[in-house]
Amino acid sequence: MSRTNNQADAINRRAFLTGVAGVAAAAVGSGRALDLPSQTASLPQPPGSAIPIIDTHIHLFDPTRPQGAPYSGPPGQPPQPALPPRYRALAAPLGIVGAIKIEASPWVEDNLWVLEVAERDTIVVGVVGNLEPDKPDFAEMLARYHKNPLFRGIRYGNLWGRDITKQADNPAFIDGVKLVAGADLVLDTANPRVNLLEAIVKITDKVPDLRVVLDHLPSLDPTPDNRQAYDMALRELQKRQRIYVKLSAVIHRVNGQVSTELAPYRDRLDQLVGIFGQDRILFGSDWPNSDGVAPIDKVVGVVREYFATQPRTVAGRTPSPHINGSRAIHRSPRFSAECS
Repeated sequence: MSRTNNQADAINRRAFLTGVAGVAAAAVGSGRALDLPSQTASLPQPPGSAIPIIDTHIHLFDPTRPQGAPYSGPPGQPPQPALPPRYRALAAPLGIVGAIKIEASPWVEDNLWVLEVAERDTIVVGVVGNLEPDKPDFAEMLARYHKNPLFRGIRYGNLWGRDITKQADNPAFIDGVKLVAGADLVLDTANPRVNLLEAIVKITDKVPDLRVVLDHLPSLDPTPDNRQAYDMALRELQKRQRIYVKLSAVIHRVNGQVSTELAPYRDRLDQLVGIFGQDRILFGSDWPNSDGVAPIDKVVGVVREYFATQPRTVAGRTPSPHINGSRAIHRSPRFSAECS
């Protein structure tokens, strides 16, 4: 890391100390300075909040396209386009100045579609796309999409009929993941299971330079049968400094019930923050999938409340949200240190 980036980190950390500690929840993470999009510096902030928030997990889609969309929102919600203007109207009043779009489509052509959508609105500061590292054309496709500086990585896990637990032992997949690491991009996992965590241990044994973001981990409630394996996997992942945890899907069903209060989720958040530390956690709203359990203001509110109740060693020393996630998602042209 350059001296300039070190100085920027120090400045932004000091700036955070003067802000509202609760907002830290909105993008806790780590690293090399992730500059905020300079175009979003003028977005309104909620009263009392000096900390801009990067939401590291949203989805964009449009079921009204001629070809439709393979995913169009959570069950029970009427299908409607999820596009940047709609998100901006909901997010800006909460202090969110930028978002990372996480792919919700297995159609490879939707990588281009979402990049074109992202180009039109600076609220989108990065895109994590959908490519399969084991496919013969992966190297060509990765190079093609990586030419767009908003393309920050790929999503892979156990959705869309894929199985990362099997791929962890597939040499072709590992070769593809090495290209992701070599391009300084991120692997964003989906969706959390204990065997997925174990697979990431295997994969990062083979590709130690790979940056990984584990999404939706607050929603993984281990059973008595897999609790020991869960705890062992987390302890092993804790040792790997290039693995990050996304505090997304914080509000979820517990014993069949959904609460927008902090209490049902506090213990799991305590565990994750305690294991991975203030520099390796991120915030993601999971909008609009989150609408299936709660509106985005409730999602942000629960996480903000959690960090507001933390000791100053956690809330007060956490980097500001646009730095949080920098090591995980890394730079795009829409990030600027002036917005620290």
